[in-house]
Amino acid sequence: MPAFKLNIGSLTSPLGIVHLLEVLLSCTAFSLVAVHDSYHNSFGESSLFTWCFCFIVSTFVVVMELISLAESLPLSWQDFTSAFSMLAALMVSTTSIVYPSVFIPDRCSSYRCRYEATATALSCLCFVAYAVEVGLTWARGGEVQSFLATTPGRLKVFEAYVACVIFSLVDFSSSFKYYAGLEWCLTVYCACFIVTSLIIILTIGRCLSSLPFPLQKALVAYHTMAVLMYATAAIIWPIYSFKRFSRPLCFLNTSVCVEWNSRLGVTLLTFFNLFAYAVDLLYSSKMST
Repeated sequence: MPAFKLNIGSLTSPLGIVHLLEVLLSCTAFSLVAVHDSYHNSFGESSLFTWCFCFIVSTFVVVMELISLAESLPLSWQDFTSAFSMLAALMVSTTSIVYPSVFIPDRCSSYRCRYEATATALSCLCFVAYAVEVGLTWARGGEVQSFLATTPGRLKVFEAYVACVIFSLVDFSSSFKYYAGLEWCLTVYCACFIVTSLIIILTIGRCLSSLPFPLQKALVAYHTMAVLMYATAAIIWPIYSFKRFSRPLCFLNTSVCVEWNSRLGVTLLTFFNLFAYAVDLLYSSKMST
């Protein structure tokens, strides 16, 4: 059984200080929102989940490195922390935009707005902290680092996260039963998300090297397929999603406007992921030669 050994240096290093700031900022943000009950819809609940999730995992990272048990875990610790910092930066950045747009009106002078504005400011600072960690741990050319600390590894986390946001915007109750093209787009999002997430999990679990096929060639084949599939989705989704559905007047029908904005968001995110998979294909092709 591994012995506990305090490593105070893990708290005083630049990365350790960043970790402590992440814990403090995420904890304060969700505490303000939770105490003053400023999360009364799905947007507020997702924001609260983001801050809580980041606080819990960041605290776990700090504790494991403090007691020197991080390297004793049956996983690649560097890959785990690299993937989490990238994921946390993406989640907190999204929350820092969505939460104030929903809960802080244009003109607000009540005490509740002050707490919500403070939580938003802390969330923005928390994003900066995670972005700094991503920058500090990013593998430069020639450096031996974990795979998820490299540019292709960061792209994997970005691709999986964007797919999750797409799922949150898609309205599964309408349109799909009328257009097979939209069902194909959903198949593309799901298939690529599953494979990309599997790559991330196998990397953290140190299982990629045990696969019974050439990994780099398999990655090139997968990225090529993902680019082609996302290219079709980037064309098909806007054609069928906006078919007979012009932009509504938002002040007349808010729910219809929300649906239209969600479909536009899916369209933009589809192009973001298409670009990400294309860059990933370039990197994997370069690594396989």
